[in-house]
Amino acid sequence: MSAAVFADAAVPGLVPAGGGWAIWFFAIYIAAVLLVAWLSNRLYRSSEFLSEYFLGSRSLGLWAFALTFAATSSSGGSFIGFPALVYTHGWAVGLWIGGYMIVPIVAMGLLGNRLNQVARRTQAITLPDVLRDRFHSPVLGTTATGLIAFFMVFNLVAQFKSGSVILQSLLQDEPLFQHASRAAEGLLRSLPLTAGVDPGYLLCLVVFAAVVILYTAYGGFRAVVWTDVMQGFVMLGGVLLLLPLTLWAVGGLGAATREMAAMTPPDVVQLRLSRVDDPADERLLIPKNTWLQVTEAERVRVVRTEEACEVPAGQRVAWVGLGGDTPSERVTGFELTFAPHIERQLPQCHPWPLRVEVVSVRPYAYGAGRAGVYLTAPGPDENKWNGFLPISLAISFYFMWTFSTAGQPSNMVRLMAFDRPRTLSRAIFTVSVYYTLIYVPLLIIFCCARVLLPGWETEPDRIMPEMARLTSALANAPWLAGLLLAAPFAAVMSTMDSFLLMISSAVVRDIYQRNFNPEASEKVIKRLTYATTLLVGGVAMLAAVNPPKFLQNIIVFTGTGLSTTFLVPVFLLLYWPRFNLAGALAGIWTGVTSHAVLYAIGTWQHPQRQITAYEPGGFHPFICGTVLSLLAAVAVTWATRPPTRSLVQAYFGPPSLTSGNSRDADL
Repeated sequence: MSAAVFADAAVPGLVPAGGGWAIWFFAIYIAAVLLVAWLSNRLYRSSEFLSEYFLGSRSLGLWAFALTFAATSSSGGSFIGFPALVYTHGWAVGLWIGGYMIVPIVAMGLLGNRLNQVARRTQAITLPDVLRDRFHSPVLGTTATGLIAFFMVFNLVAQFKSGSVILQSLLQDEPLFQHASRAAEGLLRSLPLTAGVDPGYLLCLVVFAAVVILYTAYGGFRAVVWTDVMQGFVMLGGVLLLLPLTLWAVGGLGAATREMAAMTPPDVVQLRLSRVDDPADERLLIPKNTWLQVTEAERVRVVRTEEACEVPAGQRVAWVGLGGDTPSERVTGFELTFAPHIERQLPQCHPWPLRVEVVSVRPYAYGAGRAGVYLTAPGPDENKWNGFLPISLAISFYFMWTFSTAGQPSNMVRLMAFDRPRTLSRAIFTVSVYYTLIYVPLLIIFCCARVLLPGWETEPDRIMPEMARLTSALANAPWLAGLLLAAPFAAVMSTMDSFLLMISSAVVRDIYQRNFNPEASEKVIKRLTYATTLLVGGVAMLAAVNPPKFLQNIIVFTGTGLSTTFLVPVFLLLYWPRFNLAGALAGIWTGVTSHAVLYAIGTWQHPQRQITAYEPGGFHPFICGTVLSLLAAVAVTWATRPPTRSLVQAYFGPPSLTSGNSRDADL
């Protein structure tokens, strides 16, 4: 195989992130997580396996309950996807996330006490348990299990991508990591699944997946909760440390705002790259995120590549996707349009032996050439003519965040695990304060990132780790990069472990034990649980090899899909005695079908086929699907026979002295 020429695609002007220290900090953090898993494994050896492994014996106190709820909700979307949206669309994203500040009041207050009470009465361990037992219907339980597994596997793909991107940002300056990436590059090009995949990203994906799958499978629910508590403090500390570093680096929020007021969005360009000298015997590799100067007599143009390309040995023209089915001579990139950014990035353009031609230019659909669009709603958008966040969509998201979080099965499981009502009321206040201290600083930090790191429209999901590396290097404390990057890493891990555990519980408890082997021994349940966790994690890891560009799109799709499916049926089964099985099935299938159809239409209409919602009247599919689910559930319930008196009495009468837990009477 001929040798290849590589380029350094590091962040312009950024010194190495003190990799040795950063990696040591990270290694200590991972070791602590694995220690927690080991301690948790020893604990559930002395308890009933299912209740302890999947629900922590329903004994969570204030801090464990509050921080596991907050950490599970604050996923890779909060620290990777949300910063990417702020960076891409500006201050308007503050309206997009505004409803999250009152999420605990709605999500925990709406269902908390009642769901905990019902779960204790029936000794339910999972959400499908609750649905199945409420109507004595294995069909309903199995339906819920299948839908939960479907949506959560999608979300796991997004979380795997988040963790891998963070780890790659931490390691990219390490010589050993660079050598390993280059050594793997030839092998990966020969495999259909990994052709064109960044070898560094793939190595990080494998390492990250192994750590999370191992400690989740080994430690169970209590390990997840304990690590969530630790990760909750790590997330908060990382954000509160990154905020002053960012404001210091940018010269204050006022200076950042003034520059954003003059800033204009970049243009999307198609480039043709060709050698200026004779074809060489070695291929020339141009990584993604490479800065290039377009030489023209009348003006200076600066572009950045969005995808990797190469000039094969003996040829002149660079190609994209040579390992795939449809290679192309056109390289996609972004061109800076804001003069101060052009001047600042010009020295960072690599002196390639290439002729750079701009084949086509596509301005933003909203905001092109307009100063100040990053400061005002609806915010610039590459594809939408009416901007990122029209007023109807802003209202839609305000209600979507509050109610869709209430409908998340992963959050419902936490509501089944706290120990007493006082814990719930105090946790609502605690989590509300926690979210405010997380999301408001993140909004400020990544608006400032537009000033400090222009050009990351090419890969916006990397803006959080790149900001951590940049600010720690500018502060001459590169060892801080490991601590700062631990925050988004903790967010990803705290969500992934919960989702892995939910899928495992769905397969083992709701499908195998409840349907096929009710008398299964604890030894069999343990082995099947471990095997399921490893299998699901492995499948999600393979799917994350080629993930979509904006992981926040996946997270919103899966989160709203689960909520549209389960919020109305669960709310009605908890509070409406007349609600019956037919109404529950109607609500579930109406919600998931309407959500899927609107997303299918939106994705089909998107120019790049990104996962995108079609929004009738400017309202998100969650709003439309939830309303339709409610109408269908109520109409079908009234049109069919009511549940039996004994079934109603079991859930709405006084608690039996022999059922559930003694705490049930207090709830």
